[in-house]
Amino acid sequence: MTFSVDASRYLPRDGFAGTLIGRAWVPATKAGDVAGPSPVLIAASGVYDLSPLAPTCAELLEGGFSASDTDTAALPRLGSFEELLLSSLSRPRSDGSPRFLSPVDLQAIKACGVTFVCSLLERVIEEHSGGDAGRARAARTEIRERLGSDLCGVRPGSPEAEELKRILVPAGLWSPYLEVGLGPDVEIFTKSQPLSSVGLGEEIGIHACSSWSNPEPEVVLLVDCRRQVLGATLGNDVNLRDVEGRSALLLGRAKDNNASCAIGPFIRLFDETFDLDDVRRAEVSLTIEGEDGFVLRDTSEMSRISRDVLDLVAQTMNESHHYPDGMVLFTGTLFVPTHDRFGDGKGFTHRLGDVVTIGSEKLGLLQNSVTYSHRAAPWELGISALMRNLSQRDLL
Repeated sequence: MTFSVDASRYLPRDGFAGTLIGRAWVPATKAGDVAGPSPVLIAASGVYDLSPLAPTCAELLEGGFSASDTDTAALPRLGSFEELLLSSLSRPRSDGSPRFLSPVDLQAIKACGVTFVCSLLERVIEEHSGGDAGRARAARTEIRERLGSDLCGVRPGSPEAEELKRILVPAGLWSPYLEVGLGPDVEIFTKSQPLSSVGLGEEIGIHACSSWSNPEPEVVLLVDCRRQVLGATLGNDVNLRDVEGRSALLLGRAKDNNASCAIGPFIRLFDETFDLDDVRRAEVSLTIEGEDGFVLRDTSEMSRISRDVLDLVAQTMNESHHYPDGMVLFTGTLFVPTHDRFGDGKGFTHRLGDVVTIGSEKLGLLQNSVTYSHRAAPWELGISALMRNLSQRDLL
């Protein structure tokens, strides 16, 4: 499967009108230079290295970066957007050209789950089928007979939600998923570690032990240490349904593996062209194309989320939980992977080589292919290695 290199596909619908911040790998250009990652500004005139202003994306954004106050003529130009895009999507990658990385570095990577009550039933089905896709169809029928097929009108923490719990607990149908989906407290977990996320064009990883995995296309918020939402990007919260379905306590094993977190292609900062209401109205598209000819298309609408995104931020970062380098927050997905791929009632699961494309009108397009986590490019640039690299480049 080959990637498209039509640059307009990967940009927002309004092109370069907004403030687009990314990260890029900057190769050494002459003897004695050291290659390394840099925050970048993406503009119609080119992609500009922002490391003279701040060595990391986290520091750049914590410092209140403003594109209107930035003189690009004084910054190193790495090439055009099209040139870096081609390098990012090429196989194999060229060591001699700059390429895009995940647009976040030192920020904590957090995620919220079961934020769309409309898709809550599928989480309960996942648990009641014990992670076995073959048993999911019977569980789906039984639970929908008890609960109905639409919980969208039930607000988490409301009297109606409490009444539903009162009915379901004696029937043995209550679960951790219903508790966080309908109760007052949102599910919050650590999706991945700082510097571990992969970006546009990189492979995403599924664990070889899993036979039932899926993507989770989501809007991801960029939040500074003062709890201010600065902008948004796209993300893929890759999940192992069979592992999580065996026990909610296996969430870390299901969610956090090599290359299992994709973010990008860039962060769009809030400005006169893009704000929080655009996030609330966003539609996130998902396309999966398999080497076997399988194609899946779906859409997740942020307008159907059960909790406002600012509530998710407030429950994640507050006076009891600080993030001095800021955080990125996955906001959850409406995607319900019930599309049969390998037989009636077995639902969807990934195959190696799948190309996963996640898009939104104002956030561009994130595209990755699927491999096993143990075959993905190793994560080698941790915090210690990054600090050494920045020191060698005289950026600290």
